[in-house]
Amino acid sequence: MVDDLTEEQEKVDADVEAVKARRQRDRDRMDQGLISNPKDLERMSHELESLERRINDLEDQELEVMERLEEAQATLTSLTERIAAADTRLADLTASRDEKAADIDRQLTDLAAERGPAVDALPDDLLALYDKLRAGKGGVGAALLQARECGGCRLTLDNAEMAVIKAAPPEQVIRCEECQRILVRTAESGL
Repeated sequence: MVDDLTEEQEKVDADVEAVKARRQRDRDRMDQGLISNPKDLERMSHELESLERRINDLEDQELEVMERLEEAQATLTSLTERIAAADTRLADLTASRDEKAADIDRQLTDLAAERGPAVDALPDDLLALYDKLRAGKGGVGAALLQARECGGCRLTLDNAEMAVIKAAPPEQVIRCEECQRILVRTAESGL
């Protein structure tokens, strides 16, 4: 839009200059006495008046275009500043995301290193069950049983389920009836 208005302003400027040049040429002819016929002088005088009106109209048009151009330029400047601010914000967010992703990768590496010795002590069938559940349950194969609630599906277990879990020996694998995850029992389980 700014380019279109700039082009329109240049066109109006050129029109104003062309009419002013014609007015000056006609005045010069009259001043030099090149027109001696009274009718031609009267006609030339009317033409000069007409040229003055045309110049005034074109200058008004030029002012209008200049105002619109100024508004468009202000809008363009504002939008350019907003884009620059958005680009800066995007760069900051991208850097923050990359930093957090790197931190998560470090944590995963640390957890994988810690997991190694713990996994070696588990029976193969329990580890296979856990890996299968983990793959099918969004990365969570086991959940903490805390205050009678499954940490996986967040459902509260009823009294009958809690009685069965309480009666089960500590080495028995207990699973949530709703989400099928392995339930990890602790002192906070509510047993």
